[in-house]
Amino acid sequence: MMYLAAEEPQNPLLPVWPEVVIGLLAFGIVFFVFAKKLLPAINKALDERREAIEGGMEKAEAAQAEAQQTLEEYRAQLAEARHEAARLRQEAQEQGAALIAEMRAEGQRQREEIIAAGHTQLEADRKQAAQSLRQDVGALATTLAGKLVGESLEDQARQSRTIDRFLDELETKADAAGAAR
Repeated sequence: MMYLAAEEPQNPLLPVWPEVVIGLLAFGIVFFVFAKKLLPAINKALDERREAIEGGMEKAEAAQAEAQQTLEEYRAQLAEARHEAARLRQEAQEQGAALIAEMRAEGQRQREEIIAAGHTQLEADRKQAAQSLRQDVGALATTLAGKLVGESLEDQARQSRTIDRFLDELETKADAAGAAR
């Protein structure tokens, strides 16, 4: 029979059964080795990669949430700093206005003190000038009266009474003339 099979021409469309069986056995062995050894290693590597990617995404989301929180804190601090700056500006303006008012009041008080001191000095100078004038006029009047009368008016008491009476008459006339105006 073998002999017979060798003589018959083989049809290229029909498979040779021993080769098919050997091919199936070889495929089964390779599949079994891949399924038991290589496939778990590939699955493990794929799982690790998926976990790494998911972990990276979770880390990125956590970092983004932290960045958002930090941004919100920064904005809150910035708003608080702006509010504090506005409050400080307001306080400075109020202090400046109070200082200006205080300086004006102090200037007004000093001005009034200077004016009062000036009036006091003028009054003192006027009194001193009047006293000096009274003495000079008295001396001149005594000398002139002595020359007119022909007697000496050297007596101090008499001289003083005469001068006082003469100046009082002049002041009375001056007051009457001032009232008439």
